[in-house]
Amino acid sequence: MSRALVLGAGLIGAGLTARLVERGDDVIVGTRSGTTLPGARAVTLDATDADAIATAGVGVDTVFLCVNPPYGQWATAWPPVFRAVVDGTARLGGSLVTMGNLYSLGRATMPMTEHSPEQPAEAKGAIRAAGWALAKAADDRGELRAVEVRASDYFGAGAGPTAHLGARFFEPLLAGRTARVVGATDQPHSWAYLPDIVSTLVAAADHDGEWGRTWHVPPSGDASRGQIAAELRAQYGATGRVRSYPPGLLATLGLFSADLREVHRSSYQFAAPFVDDASESSRILGVTATPWSDALAATVASYRAAPRQA
Repeated sequence: MSRALVLGAGLIGAGLTARLVERGDDVIVGTRSGTTLPGARAVTLDATDADAIATAGVGVDTVFLCVNPPYGQWATAWPPVFRAVVDGTARLGGSLVTMGNLYSLGRATMPMTEHSPEQPAEAKGAIRAAGWALAKAADDRGELRAVEVRASDYFGAGAGPTAHLGARFFEPLLAGRTARVVGATDQPHSWAYLPDIVSTLVAAADHDGEWGRTWHVPPSGDASRGQIAAELRAQYGATGRVRSYPPGLLATLGLFSADLREVHRSSYQFAAPFVDDASESSRILGVTATPWSDALAATVASYRAAPRQA
């Protein structure tokens, strides 16, 4: 039995906790509000407090970093989190698995892989690259073992209104209305299914081979939002349509909302193909993507069963 400290209890942190508990691990969940999850022990801590992390994590094998501040707070929120988590984990002498994304790769040559160069196209990518560099440097010095698991945009049960393939996409389409999306509707984009993200985090933590590197979550599909909408109409009786936000609207709204300003700055990911190749992670870690048809069916069923989200 392994012991883990999971920082964050959002969709990914909660899903990871459930998976670890299910296999018999001893799991501690650390959040600022002391969130309680089934089968796990809750502790109240701030992820910017290295002392709190080191205290809560006594005896743990792996620290999982699954927090995710709002877009508009990344510049101020992420750096102290990265510093504290790396410092706290180093004091424990354990392993650190961080949940990341593909932002640091910027406008990469497609498809992106685990070896694509870091070339951030905007500030959020640079922030994520700096955080991983901090963990990697500690790994290089032998202070801890660190890996980062990176995923493209996620989808699945529970994905709310802030997800590009979440409530604001599925709910209008299934209800016969228009779903408004960021960027073009005809560009291929990789989509990571939430349970597959969890599987990759667990596999990365269990890996006995190389650390100090990144892994990619195998995407279930690389479809455009237009293609997905067409599939929903053909397979699930949806009658809605998908349309892009009018040009310039996000930029205008960004004048009043820091979060929307950051959405606009990373909208390049939907202006051209944004496709991930995680074949190396699949081969080495043994993780595979849930077939697109199965993941989509489960996702549609979740939105039809759940009350409409605000």
